Amino acid sequence: MNRPPTAATLIPLLAALALAGTAARAEEPAPPITHGSGKLLLTGGVSTIDGAAGGGLTPWAVTASYATEGQFGGTAHATRVSTQDYAMTSYGAAVGIADRFELSIARQDFDTGATGIALGLPGLHLKQDIIAIKWRVAGDAVVDSDRWMPQFAIGAEIKSTDAAGLAPTLGALGARTHGTDIYLSATKLFLAQGILVNGTLRATKANQNGLLGFGGTAHDRYSLQPEVSLAWLLRKDLAVGVEYRAKPDNLNPSILGAGLKEDDWSDLFVAWAPNKRVSLTLAYVDLGRIVPAVIARRQTGAYLSAQFAF
Repeated sequence: MNRPPTAATLIPLLAALALAGTAARAEEPAPPITHGSGKLLLTGGVSTIDGAAGGGLTPWAVTASYATEGQFGGTAHATRVSTQDYAMTSYGAAVGIADRFELSIARQDFDTGATGIALGLPGLHLKQDIIAIKWRVAGDAVVDSDRWMPQFAIGAEIKSTDAAGLAPTLGALGARTHGTDIYLSATKLFLAQGILVNGTLRATKANQNGLLGFGGTAHDRYSLQPEVSLAWLLRKDLAVGVEYRAKPDNLNPSILGAGLKEDDWSDLFVAWAPNKRVSLTLAYVDLGRIVPAVIARRQTGAYLSAQFAF
């Protein structure tokens, strides 16, 4: 059985890679890291539902906050997603260090609504804790904006799910309560045109982003899932865009027919940052059919997120 990476293995590995990447500059004393906010407005992205910097649904190669090289900064966010039959609240914080590293935490609370009632579990909430790390490995989205070189980052999201009364059912389907997503993101900013393009490739076992556990009898290995974001800066404090996130199918469909098939996610968003302290993101989201054996219609609705930078 493949065992997912854990924080105990991933953090030392990324730290070792970082030290190797900076060894060539070891002869020069490093300047002290100070608090700062040197990035351009909105170039640090917003907070995803998983806590990392990026769009609403998918991480980008940018690091959290407006801190640049030699600086550190942080963000905190609160997000609410509401569809016809479900609702989810996410909140968390992230720290960006020297525009090179990012550490983040997030907590998700998913209200199953009518599905919980239909399953004999009224008031059922699925909860998930996420600890994530990101390392910018190459490129600079702003400095390289007049070249084809994108900014690259690798990251890991270490997830732990509390499915409450649904846990025995998920266990019978082969899903576990802990898992780790690993991803590679490439972000290209065309500054003169005001366009940002991001592509992320995620290795994951997560069912519904981990809220329904990880892996299953139908598929218990990592699968690669693409994620794409496109944003257009209408002006320096306002951006509009779209996102698409592919999802795997791990749970055995023979249990509930097609009732456990997992649809992809997408959104259409607008982000407004009146200053570097606060930003607001409003989106129309399409989360597809979630447990269609119980509720067959697609889950579309509103996404609202507030981010505070410090």
